Amino acid sequence: MKKKIDVILLIILVSYFMTLLDNSIVFTGSLKIAEDLHLSEVALTWVSNAYTLTYAGFLLLGGKLGDNFGRKRIYQIGLIIFALGSLLTGLSTNADLIIGARAFQGIGSAILAPTTLALLMDNYQGKARIKAIGAYGTTAGIGASLGLVIGGLFASLLTWLDGFYLNVPISILLFVLSVFYLKESKANKNDEKLDIVGAFLSVLSLSFLVFALVGHFYSFTFALGALILLVGFVIYEGKIKSPMMPLHLFNDRGRVGAFLVLFSFFGAMLTMWYLVPQILQLELGFTPLQAGLGFFPLTLVNFVVALFVAPLTHKYGNARLLLAGLLITALGLLYLSSFTKSEGYWLGIGLPMLILGLGQGLCFSPMTVAGIERVNANEAGIGSGLVNMIRTTGGALVMSFVISQTQKHAQVGQITHFGLAIFLTFGCLIFASIITLIFILPGREHYAFKA
Repeated sequence: MKKKIDVILLIILVSYFMTLLDNSIVFTGSLKIAEDLHLSEVALTWVSNAYTLTYAGFLLLGGKLGDNFGRKRIYQIGLIIFALGSLLTGLSTNADLIIGARAFQGIGSAILAPTTLALLMDNYQGKARIKAIGAYGTTAGIGASLGLVIGGLFASLLTWLDGFYLNVPISILLFVLSVFYLKESKANKNDEKLDIVGAFLSVLSLSFLVFALVGHFYSFTFALGALILLVGFVIYEGKIKSPMMPLHLFNDRGRVGAFLVLFSFFGAMLTMWYLVPQILQLELGFTPLQAGLGFFPLTLVNFVVALFVAPLTHKYGNARLLLAGLLITALGLLYLSSFTKSEGYWLGIGLPMLILGLGQGLCFSPMTVAGIERVNANEAGIGSGLVNMIRTTGGALVMSFVISQTQKHAQVGQITHFGLAIFLTFGCLIFASIITLIFILPGREHYAFKA
């Protein structure tokens, strides 16, 4: 039985890791992709933006489909879409093809991300669930930084195409394993109808929101449209009997606090992951591979610390561990914000990375636990989709705001904006810590998983 459970966790973690990896490959290999496909700067940004657009837009729908029609079945459909999107991306020969393929791949990821977390909730209970979520949180934590290392390897030693082609055999293997090891976990036995209007409004509103952030024209128009659609979505969901996103998910004080923490934390981290590789290459002369390896201290410490999260949670409680992790991460960002070129890598970047790895390792899992705590079994998919959606939109919104506010302070040949940008992310972590103190910590020192 233990062997079977291990295979289930392997399926879940590898699937989730694949969804995190590809954007890192695009980021580290962007110059080579542009060169091979003769892409303009705008077209190159949309290789990443198209994926983000559909991923964020379809997250809630992906989670709800699993709740309604069976998580194993929807997971397998998502795996097929993701594999086909990866293959089409590798076969692309021009801007239109690769942007379209990446958008298609994003839909697959939007199905995989919430269904994997929902499958985890279905297959693990009690202390085993805490350990499994710890592994899931570790995957989320090291996925982006390790993805930069792997992306650098592909960009420097192989080709960016190989990174996408590799997804195909891995997806086939995961599909075969899912046939034999995953049991269907259809939550809604009464075959309730899918909320078509709610699904349409959620996809459209989130897509408008992401387009307003990453698009190059009509940003205000799309932002206004996103606001109107989101308000309409909330009003509509509150009136129907079987909503796609039950609004009572926001009635829990601790869960709302967790959503705010997830939003702030991933916004800060995405900004850091975006800026540090640029500093390593532009200021310290690192190659893409060296820039990826520059995250190794963070990745290694994160991984080691995450191994002890389950016993630490049992001893000190989820909320206390989360607060400690947030404060340590904030300290690492404060240190990183003082970086100067004269310090070099080890003092200016490497040492803060060690502190960041410690903080992230402590709080990734507790954040996920807080976000899905006490979600009903028949709403695990939409609950998981909501957690992933908040991570994604938080990252995009905070990073867009920080970059727009600090870019204007940069001078040619200087990195003043880097220090200011990282200091703003430090502020995000202080905000998250305050939210944890007010919303999550009171009365929630220990989370008991009885589902």
